[in-house]
Amino acid sequence: MTESASPDHRFVLVTGPSGAGRSTAIAALEDMGYETIDNLPLTLVPRLIEGPPIGRPIALGLDVRNRDFNATALIELIDELTRDPRVSLEVLYLDCAPAELVRRYGETRRRHPMAPDDTPAEGVEREGDLLAPIRVRADHLIDTTEMSPHDLKAELAIWFAPQGARRLAVSVQSFSYKRGLPRGVDMVFDCRFLKNPYWVPALRNLDGRDPAVAAHIAADPRHAAFIRKVTDLLLLLLPAQLDEGKAHLTIGFGCTGGQHRSVAVAEEMGKALAEAGWPVSKRHRELERRAAALPAAKAGAGGP
Repeated sequence: MTESASPDHRFVLVTGPSGAGRSTAIAALEDMGYETIDNLPLTLVPRLIEGPPIGRPIALGLDVRNRDFNATALIELIDELTRDPRVSLEVLYLDCAPAELVRRYGETRRRHPMAPDDTPAEGVEREGDLLAPIRVRADHLIDTTEMSPHDLKAELAIWFAPQGARRLAVSVQSFSYKRGLPRGVDMVFDCRFLKNPYWVPALRNLDGRDPAVAAHIAADPRHAAFIRKVTDLLLLLLPAQLDEGKAHLTIGFGCTGGQHRSVAVAEEMGKALAEAGWPVSKRHRELERRAAALPAAKAGAGGP
């Protein structure tokens, strides 16, 4: 068996709401040795892979100030680069609580690019709605609400420092099989055999992060053995993946709706791997989709 060739180009696409730390992230990646390009028009990004490899990864900063920016075009660009065998792509989304974004704009007295003639709060809300579909597609989500620039740089070093300067970074994700596998997942475990809290009325509208839901799933007689065996398997495989030169690994846990069982197991597994010393981030795709849909639903409902 021959090994597949490594991609010629590695891209980290950095985006997120204005004021969340994108400029800090771009500067930190540049300090790590990345070639950095900020606010390159989306239509020009594919040209970066037409030339010969430059020998180091490229960080692309993209936000609503791009003159041809729109969410649909950016998602299409992500899909195009993902399908290209010459490219290894990671999407980094820097998030921040709206109230903190408004506070940061108040400190700098800058106008928000989405509301130059209105209040920063209105701009923050409009930008959040615009970026919601991209947030869901991100490979790495970092919430900078309570982070200083130093904290953000330290977090980025865990995930993006050159090989040899960091350990294998692990992303644990939950998802619904109805919507298909998450993009770029490396390993998948099916949790649909566990007791389903959906059929308990008191638990139906909760999710797997709730202690009552987690306790219901843990009461399944197969749960403890499943968690133990998967944990043992991952702790065996992660060092081997690191030895093979992997920089990051995505592990998916799926169930029917992506709300209860997969979320609870992903939370439990993320905690176990973190306690074993691995850098771990957690994502819950369907919960994020639901949260992203709330602003649109409220807007569609209208009001007085």
